[in-house]
Amino acid sequence: MEPTSRQPNIILINCDDLGYGDLGCYGSEVNQTPALDQMAAEGTRLTDFYMASPVCSPSRASMLTGCYPTRVGFGGAASGSLGGVLFPGWGVGLNPDEITIAKLLKSAGYATQLIGKWHCGDQPDFLPTSHGFDGYFGIPYSNDMGRQADSPDAMSLDDLTALVRQTGCTEPFIRPPLPVLLDDKVAEAQPDQAALTERYVEHAVDFIRTNRDRPFFLYFAHMYVHLPIYVQDRFRDLSNNGDYGAAVRCIDWATEALLAELTALGLDDDTIMIFTSDNGALDASKGGSGSNGPLRGSKGTTWDGGQRVPCIVRWPGHVAAGVECDQMATAMDFYPTLAALAGASLPDDRVIDGDDISPLLGLAGNVVDNDRDFFFIRGANIGAVRRGRWKLHLVRDGQDVTELYDLTSDIGEAHDVAAEHPIILATLRASIEAGRAALGDERLGINGSEIRPIGRVDDPAPLTEFDPTHPYFMAEYDLHHRG
Repeated sequence: MEPTSRQPNIILINCDDLGYGDLGCYGSEVNQTPALDQMAAEGTRLTDFYMASPVCSPSRASMLTGCYPTRVGFGGAASGSLGGVLFPGWGVGLNPDEITIAKLLKSAGYATQLIGKWHCGDQPDFLPTSHGFDGYFGIPYSNDMGRQADSPDAMSLDDLTALVRQTGCTEPFIRPPLPVLLDDKVAEAQPDQAALTERYVEHAVDFIRTNRDRPFFLYFAHMYVHLPIYVQDRFRDLSNNGDYGAAVRCIDWATEALLAELTALGLDDDTIMIFTSDNGALDASKGGSGSNGPLRGSKGTTWDGGQRVPCIVRWPGHVAAGVECDQMATAMDFYPTLAALAGASLPDDRVIDGDDISPLLGLAGNVVDNDRDFFFIRGANIGAVRRGRWKLHLVRDGQDVTELYDLTSDIGEAHDVAAEHPIILATLRASIEAGRAALGDERLGINGSEIRPIGRVDDPAPLTEFDPTHPYFMAEYDLHHRG
């Protein structure tokens, strides 16, 4: 592909709980995604792309730092248990000493902006504006962490006691009014969620127009399709899949709007656009309406359905168009890849787990090892590893297992072939043991030799408190669904 003479603009779109099979270009026959399907036709579609966690906070921390979540302190007791998902008012978050991709790009002259969901800590030291983003507009955690119909203020004592016993988590599960932040200040509470995506697009367009004459990095993090789903009627009227399909259609519209703005400003050929999701779709038994396609498992699991997600990369004239890449890649790879394309220097004082995958996109760069390892981490435990076509599971739901799958011939992880491949089994088992030594394993009491601490603050407080006299748009959301 043609070399570029300027630093490319970068737009990273990250959805919430969108499954592997939820886009037309990934096989959906119920959701309408014409803009994303066109984006795939004009770019490279990765079929074996993984997030580093099956739940949101550690997944996002990992993508932003290029590191496994446990390497940056996310996932276990240190981050409140619950797999590393952070709740309002907790005193932990992404350590300010971490160098996010936003910090890295800012040091290379980029304007940086986050729009949408953050979920790496809601205390001032952990907010996006403390992690390299010049500006921020969005919600600091999941959209089900506001006041909702079944528990407006907090979990009941009985439910909290049961959850503490189940997870070992001792942090309070407060659910104050859902805040919308502008930079580091609360601009609104309990917003109209059906209107938020349109407001996100408005802020995104304004950022692009303001920074059209310099390189920019826009991280656009949708709240969709996380429960509860509030969506505008115009998208519901287009949907063949209820409110879920309407939310997917709204995501597609937002993508179309950003692409149209790039074209109008003459920035299309100068902009890398990446589209992905933070983890797999929620299981139907938990209220999910999404699809993980042919994959086994769902959000929260180390089956591929929990962590293999859509990923489309488009950069006209540079990234290969109309190509399907089946070589494994991960969200941790964005960090070194985007740094290389932007001319930013990687930090040399810490381990970065991702690799530059430019060649997988038709760009210049060193050959990417097709047999590199990828660890599947749930909580603070390594449960599985993939190398090439092979995936070995050693832990599931806290129990020891020994299951080997050939993902090339068995994408649904249905046929255990461990007994047929003892050498591969032994090799991958040794790889997991080495990973545990470096990254730790809470279940086995292993303290990793290469982990860095999660950020901590004293006397944390939620960003909002309920005021019964305040004219909230919705003092309490009438849907009780949670993801």
